[in-house]
This record gives sequence, structure tokens and C-alpha cells, in this order.
Amino acid sequence: MTTQLDQLKQLTKVVADTGDFESMKAYKPLDATTNPSLILAAASKPEYAHLVEKAVTDRKNSGLTGAKLADDVMDHILVNFGLEILKIVPGRVSTETDARLSFDKDGTITKAHQLIDIYEKAGVSRERVLIKIASTWEGIKAAEILAKEGIHCNLTLLFSSAQAIACGEGGIQLISPFVGRILDWYKASTKKDYAPAEDPGVISVTAIYNYYKKFGYATEVMGASFRNKGEITELAGCDLLTISPNLLAELQACTDPLTRKLDASAAAGMDLKKVSLDEKTFRYLMNDDAMATEKTAEGIRKFSADIVKLEQMVAAKLA
Repeated sequence: MTTQLDQLKQLTKVVADTGDFESMKAYKPLDATTNPSLILAAASKPEYAHLVEKAVTDRKNSGLTGAKLADDVMDHILVNFGLEILKIVPGRVSTETDARLSFDKDGTITKAHQLIDIYEKAGVSRERVLIKIASTWEGIKAAEILAKEGIHCNLTLLFSSAQAIACGEGGIQLISPFVGRILDWYKASTKKDYAPAEDPGVISVTAIYNYYKKFGYATEVMGASFRNKGEITELAGCDLLTISPNLLAELQACTDPLTRKLDASAAAGMDLKKVSLDEKTFRYLMNDDAMATEKTAEGIRKFSADIVKLEQMVAAKLA
């Protein structure tokens, strides 16, 4: 019998949401995504310690000192993981910028250049790398500039149509709307459970997908941050879905039929209204959406905290 994972791969590009190489080898995804929390978890495991040690050893004699050296080592750790991932997946890896730069357009651009430079010096084309940036106004504007330079970005921590539309208008390569974190917020707010078809995260990504296909945006939609298998099967047909190893295992173990739920040709015929966005409108719509405002802020805080923990690990090794 064909597994649901195999059926899903016929409809959607499957991406591994992990820093664990063995999981990637097991489930054979096309791409892989990482974030500071995943890298911190992986870097803390003995089997991946050599990637951290290599960055420290290679960069200790770079001529940099203090905070600049620590920052440089951090970049090389992120890229070292990315390079190993690219030996496993045939497509792209997403490497995240420092979440503390989420409201710094120029700082984000500089960091993206630094990461791409390390990849290219290691012989990896920028075509195989997606720079992950938070979906703030400043992050979206940075990604828009980077896109014009041929640096492809993955706009993460995305919870609203306003964020998605701004990314589409900016010609950005890919967005990662966070399905499960939207569900988390609504469950906490309403004190109720949701069936997969009624899941607010599923509904949000479906609306974004249909809007993009209706108005011809080239930006790819990659559903992310899933809490259960039902959320994934309800988004079958989405451009990409990035899935954690435990949910990949559930899909691999199930042979129930899987049907396409999202369809670009069906979306093209929908009666949808085009939205015009400038900075003022974007900020108002974000402010008007309590869930998107709270979850974006929370995500930035959590990723920033894990970057700090990774920095502390690096500082101890440099000392």
C-alpha cells in the first residue's frame, strides 16, 4: 500500500523541519529548513558537536576578536549545518538570520550577505540557499532588496494575510505561514479544540494560497509548524509543506487515501478582492490582528533567546 507520505509527495514538495540529519536520510525530503531552536537542539547533541568545534577551530585565527569573532563563529556554525544538510537533500536549505535583527532592514541585509558569502566560498550556489527572515515590515523590505540581488529568502514567523500579501508584492521567493502556532493561539483564546478542516491555521494558509494563485504571485507557499497530521493532510496540494520528523513518521505509517485539498486552477476562478498595501496599511492590519501581532512577537523572542544560548555555548568554547 502507498503511504500517505508517498501520496503527499505526489501533490506537494515535502520539506524536513529539523536539524537532525538521520531524519532527513530516512524520509528523503526535497528541501530542509532549520531555525535557531532546531540548531541549538542539534548542536547540543554529541553527534553534531564536530560541526560546532569545526567552526570554532577554523575561525579562531581569522583575525577577529570579541563580539565580532563570536558572531563570525555563529554564522559558520549555521552554515556548517546547512552544508551537511545539502549533502542529503537534493534541493535547498533554509538558514535563519539573527532574530534580533527583525526590525533592522540594513542589518538583515548585511547578515544575509555574510551567510551567502560563506556558502559561496564553500562552493554552494546561492540557488540552493534560502535566507530565513522574520515577516516584519523591515524583514520583508530587506528580503525584497535581496531578491533583486539574486538572494532567495524564506519569510518565516508569518501569521497573517497582510504579511503574506506584502511578501508577494515584494517578489520574495517563499513564505512559511505557521499553521500550528495559529492553532495554539486560538485554542488558548477560545478554550476549544478544532477539527483539521476547521483549524484556524489551515484556514489561514488555504486563504493565502488561494490569494496567491488567484492574482498570479510567484512566491511559494510553504505551510509550517504543524501540530498534528490532520493539518498536513488538509493542506495537500500546497506548494511545499515543512514537516517535523515525528509527523513524517506518522504519514509514513499511514496508508489511508490522501486527496488534493489545494488547487491552483480552482483558486484562479475564485471571487477574491485584491488588497493594496503600503507600510501604514500593513502596520494597521497587523495591529488589528491580535493573533498575528502576539505570535510574531513571541516567535522573535523565542528565536532570539535560543540564539543567545547558542552564543553562550560558543563563548565557552572560545574561552
